[in-house]
Amino acid sequence: MSRIGNKPILLPDLVKIQIEDSGQVNVQGPKGNLTWHLPEGVSASTHESKITLVRASDNRKVKALHGLSRSLIANMLTGVSTGFQVKLEIHGVGFRAAVNGGMITLLLGYSHPIEYKIPEGISITVAENTKLTIEGIDKQLVGQVAANLRAYYPPEPYKGKGVRYAGEIIERKQGKSVK
Repeated sequence: MSRIGNKPILLPDLVKIQIEDSGQVNVQGPKGNLTWHLPEGVSASTHESKITLVRASDNRKVKALHGLSRSLIANMLTGVSTGFQVKLEIHGVGFRAAVNGGMITLLLGYSHPIEYKIPEGISITVAENTKLTIEGIDKQLVGQVAANLRAYYPPEPYKGKGVRYAGEIIERKQGKSVK
């Protein structure tokens, strides 16, 4: 029994959802529109301001998709109503970032600047040259962009240099000691 899949989803204000017979889910809100297709074996329905998901069988795969579908639809509703954001920090002498049009340029101590094309639907702002805020309505895309930027120079454990999530704690290692 999927405990998550059985929970009803409350529809936020100013958000409209349309569930078609084919399984297509369209969500419209003040921040934008998102579309997703329900997996086979899971169906959704709306009653007043609640959305409920029902699975066709108790097959293990369908049970897993039941909870996943509920979570994804809840994330879509949150995304179009309030949006998602991830904050990154850049630590290191001379390390900095700048946004130029649809590109973000990262200077991370390499011999060349790293240029990353910002995907459509994502906005990145840079404060103090070292604090990045990634915002968007698609939770998966926001998290993936943050992970891609962090992967260019993950925080290293000796000096703590690199790109890290805001509030991330890096376990520091002690270097070699001279005897």
